[in-house]
Amino acid sequence: MAGHLLDGKLDTSHVYTVDLSKPLVFQVGHLGDGYQKWVHQSIVCKESPRFFQSDFMESLTKTLWWVIPLVWMPVVFWSQVVALQRGLPLEKLFTTVPTGIFIWTFIEYFLHRFLFHVKTSSYWWNTVHYLLHGCHHKHPMDGYRLVFPPALTAVFSIIIYAVLSLFFSWRWSPSVFGGGLLGYIIYDVSHYFIHHGSPIDKLTRRIKRYHLNHHFKVQSYGFGITSPIWDWVFGTLPPPLKLQSSK
Repeated sequence: MAGHLLDGKLDTSHVYTVDLSKPLVFQVGHLGDGYQKWVHQSIVCKESPRFFQSDFMESLTKTLWWVIPLVWMPVVFWSQVVALQRGLPLEKLFTTVPTGIFIWTFIEYFLHRFLFHVKTSSYWWNTVHYLLHGCHHKHPMDGYRLVFPPALTAVFSIIIYAVLSLFFSWRWSPSVFGGGLLGYIIYDVSHYFIHHGSPIDKLTRRIKRYHLNHHFKVQSYGFGITSPIWDWVFGTLPPPLKLQSSK
C-alpha cells in the first residue's frame, strides 16, 4: 500500500492508525514517533471529537468556560478570608494577591512549555499528552475542551499550594495561593476568548494573533497566554517575521 489516509490527506511517510470517526484517546498512542507530526496538523472546526466509548468518561472530558469562574472564584475569596483569619493585615492583600498572579504567569509558562509541549513517542505518554494538551492543538476550536476540568485543576492546586507553603509564611500562603488561582481563572477565560471571541481593540487583536501564531505557525515559541513576559525572559518570543505573517 503506497500510503495511508491522514485526516483525509494521503501521507506516505508514516503508517497512521487513527480513525477520526471512532473514539480517539486509545488510538493516538499507536502513532509512536509519528504522534508529534499528527497532533500539530490541526483540524479547524467547532465539532468536538469523541474521546471515549463510555458516555461517563466522555462527559468528564468536557467543561464549559463559565464553569471555571463559577467553581474557583469562591475559592479565591475563601483563601483571602483564611489569610485574614490567620492574622494577615487587610492592606497586605494588595501585595499578596498580585504576587500570586505574577507567580501564576510563570507557572502558566512553565507548564505550557515543559509539560504540555513535551515530546512523546511511547503509547502511554502519547495518550497522556493528548489528554493534557495534544487534543487542543489537534482540535483548537473545540470549545468543550479548551479550559481545564475542575478535577484536574484541583490536583494541580494541591501541589502548587504545598510548594507555595514552603516559600511563604503561614499567614501569607493562603492569600498568595488565592492570587495565583485568580491568575489561573484569568488565564483560562482569556484562552477561551482568544479562540472563540472577537477582538475589541488593538490589544486583544495582538493577544489573539500572538497565540494563534503559536498554534499555526511556530509551536515551539510563544508559550505565554496572558503575558509574553516569560517568553521574553527565556528567549521564546516568536520571530517577528512569523508574527507579521499571521496577520
